[in-house]
Amino acid sequence: MTTDFVAGNYRFIPAVFQYSAGAAANPGFEIERVRFDKPVALAEGFAQIAKYIQAEGRPLTSFCACELRSPAAFTDEGFRNFNLHYVKTLAEWDIYDGTTNPVARSNVCPEIDPPAEPSFYAFSFTRPSGNMTPSFVIAGSGESLEGGATYAERTVRYRDLSPEGMKEKVSYVVGAMEKRMAEFGFGWKDATAAQTYTIHDFHPMFAEELVRRGAARSGLTWHFARPPVIDLEYEMDCRRVLRELVI
Repeated sequence: MTTDFVAGNYRFIPAVFQYSAGAAANPGFEIERVRFDKPVALAEGFAQIAKYIQAEGRPLTSFCACELRSPAAFTDEGFRNFNLHYVKTLAEWDIYDGTTNPVARSNVCPEIDPPAEPSFYAFSFTRPSGNMTPSFVIAGSGESLEGGATYAERTVRYRDLSPEGMKEKVSYVVGAMEKRMAEFGFGWKDATAAQTYTIHDFHPMFAEELVRRGAARSGLTWHFARPPVIDLEYEMDCRRVLRELVI
């Protein structure tokens, strides 16, 4: 089920307090994605994002998705503490109400030349549009199942980096993307971009688990980065966004 975030002109898939599982623009609006040429530290990034969105004549509540880069993978507790800090600004922007967060997100850790502190890589917001083509952003997902007290308890093939283990991880994550898109009534045929985040070789299962399922319809961008929590090994996100630029 999806929920309408009226103040932002988009609907979202409810998930956890730190992010939603995806956001899709309402009729009469489209999503614009803006990537920073270089990652911008969290506080300064929020400031630049606010300035950009407001300069476009949009309210801060139109902020619907973001992509973060962190120095290294977090422990479960470290990840929760980071998220509690992250949502403070969303609360100030009247987006996060203390329980529900409509903003989709990816947060990954570059293996080589990571940022010194958590930083913004890209962000997305809604804007009015006469284009009837729908747009959406699906949040990043690693190979962790729903439920369970810790990531270790719900990680697919936990600490298994064998070819069979990686295949199952990749298959699960691709399926998670498909499930989330389906919540909005979409599939891989609608996606204009897909990104994957791992430092492991997934080429042996690339054709069967990604290409044949349609995940590489527009190619696949591979970021040599880890998912945000220790012992997660493979993550993806995807989107249908027609308007993208770099600042």
